[in-house]
Amino acid sequence: MKQKIKWRGIILALTAAILWGISGTCGQFLFMYRHINTEWLVTVRLLVAGILLLLIAMRQHPVEVLAIWRDKKSAAQLLVFSLLGMLAVQYTFFAAIKHSNAATATVLQYSGPVMIAVYMALHSRKWPTLAEYLAIILAVAGTFLMVTHGKTDSLSISGQALAWGLGSAVSMAFYSIYPAGLLTRYQTPVIIGWAMIIGGALLGTIHAPWNISGQWDIYTLAFTAFIILLGCLVAFYAYLTAVKLIGPQTTSLLASAEPLSAALFSLLWLKVPFTVMDWLGSACIISTIFLLARKKQPAKIDLKKGNKVYPV
Repeated sequence: MKQKIKWRGIILALTAAILWGISGTCGQFLFMYRHINTEWLVTVRLLVAGILLLLIAMRQHPVEVLAIWRDKKSAAQLLVFSLLGMLAVQYTFFAAIKHSNAATATVLQYSGPVMIAVYMALHSRKWPTLAEYLAIILAVAGTFLMVTHGKTDSLSISGQALAWGLGSAVSMAFYSIYPAGLLTRYQTPVIIGWAMIIGGALLGTIHAPWNISGQWDIYTLAFTAFIILLGCLVAFYAYLTAVKLIGPQTTSLLASAEPLSAALFSLLWLKVPFTVMDWLGSACIISTIFLLARKKQPAKIDLKKGNKVYPV
């Protein structure tokens, strides 16, 4: 029975990672070939997924859905997280895809865990461990290889792509650290649902969801639906279920399949060139996840409230 639960968790974690990777590639297709507006896509994704998630939360945790707004401190934290966490990480990620490709954007975002390790070391006023130092070096080296292909006099991606990619990593770090207090008091779907709706509503003031642009056909509709439903809602639930079954450390390691899936789908489907330097840089950045995961985890983790939120 335990073996079945373990394999179920592994399959769910890998499914979430693959769905996230495909979702990024679908976004790249929509930007490149259907000229879909980035702000519109992120707005619709956040609003639709947020509403569906909150409807699910209302069935499972009806009291908490509105209770979070009755506490001024919690409400203020939710607003900050919605804007600087949820909206920022979603928008910077898709903007990085638009200016580069899904594989590059995903790998750059995965330098976020290193930023988290650096922050935690500074916050606790402790020198980083040897593994953390090595992770930082690998993250910098990997980013350098992907951005320059080893040539110091030129960039292999645009300055905008680099800025949005690193912005996505910083947003991912903030997104992962900031809501810790909220997660001890409220269920994860409640926080994520509200954050998506608030973030989508704010971005909607810049580009209204009914202001639809681009070329629409069956592929545009199908890939947009995939990004919203499978790449956001289903992937999120699959990941959280995996966390409950096999723990956050194993699940987060399996999620490192996301950059690989994004790279493979971009290469095989969209024919995006991925050079040896790109693969080497990706390997350096992804390896940091394994190094950081070797740190000892707490013996007990409260999985009822949820201990993490996931950006993509």
